[in-house]
Amino acid sequence: MRRIRKGHALTAVLLVAVVAGFAIPAASVKASRTGLPTKIGKGEGALNVIEWPAYTDPSFAKKFQQQTGCIIHRKDAGSSNEMFALMHANGGGGGGQYDLVSASGDASLRLIYAHDVQAVNVHLIPSWKNFLPAFKSPPHNTVNGIHYGISLQWGPNTLIYNTKKVKPAPKGWSSIYSPKYKGKLTVPNNPIQIADAALYLMTTKPSLGIKDPYELTRAQLTAAAQLLIRQKPLLKRYWNYATDEDTSFKNGDVWMGAGWPYQTLQLQSNKVPVKEIVPLPTTGWADTWMLAARAPHPNCAYMWMKYVTTPKVEAKQAIVFGETPVNPKACPYMNQLSKGSCAGYHLNEPASYYNKIHFWKTPVPTCGWKKGNSCMDYNAWQQAWTQITG
Repeated sequence: MRRIRKGHALTAVLLVAVVAGFAIPAASVKASRTGLPTKIGKGEGALNVIEWPAYTDPSFAKKFQQQTGCIIHRKDAGSSNEMFALMHANGGGGGGQYDLVSASGDASLRLIYAHDVQAVNVHLIPSWKNFLPAFKSPPHNTVNGIHYGISLQWGPNTLIYNTKKVKPAPKGWSSIYSPKYKGKLTVPNNPIQIADAALYLMTTKPSLGIKDPYELTRAQLTAAAQLLIRQKPLLKRYWNYATDEDTSFKNGDVWMGAGWPYQTLQLQSNKVPVKEIVPLPTTGWADTWMLAARAPHPNCAYMWMKYVTTPKVEAKQAIVFGETPVNPKACPYMNQLSKGSCAGYHLNEPASYYNKIHFWKTPVPTCGWKKGNSCMDYNAWQQAWTQITG
């Protein structure tokens, strides 16, 4: 059902040519608050989106189309790399074909620095003022105070374990690097997984000087990669899709693994004896609707961003996809749709909880904590991941 953020079943030549050959420029992004629309105009009658499958599901999108006359045309993507490739092809900026892309944090900065998306006026989105503070101006979609999209849904990366096989219960991320459960562990097949190792090293090896798990020097990236290389023999498998991890837990192939609340709740609903912990600090993911630089239907795009961030609609999407809204006012509606789901997806947590989640952002060469272009970009992360998993 859900995509991995996002898998490696890439459709080859286009993605290799566009993604692997792309380097985020060292020059800073320049944008201005001037020139942004001050109101939403008349809808153009169409809305073309690149989305995680069914992110404009008819169960909540049909009403939008009826209200606005903006008919949605969907292009499903299976990975963040595929999203970037689609947005960057045909002259970039969506190629004059696409209006919106539902980018995750491991793609959003790439899109910004490649000038494939444009700044948006968040004040045209009434629900924005109600967002959890962590999602109003997050570093994965906001650069130099300029917003390049509207946050939508998110989730923490969690540690899931079989309560009958794993005793005592794990207390932190060290469990997935321990030989105690060799051959019964699983983690996502995604270069951004390097950040999990970097975050673990931040606390266990402070001498490395890691300040941000997504901003790594060459030596820090090497250290994280070495940890993951040592972890590889302990793993039963890398999982590509959420359903893959579910299957591994169901058939007993794995007893512990990194995942999301979605997998936990799905497994529990199928009577699989699992629980999750969210060891803080942890990494997490967040999706953003981003407006293409050459969007042909910008008014319909703004109408959609306005609509989909309202509490009832966010609640519907959250329950359908197993993710957490950025708008806490969605909480009671989630519970109406599925009892206990607000707490199950951690929407009711205090600010201290959200502040300890390091949400995905694309690695770029310019470090926020160190002068100069001394950090490793996403291409370097991809190369390291290939060495880790190869």
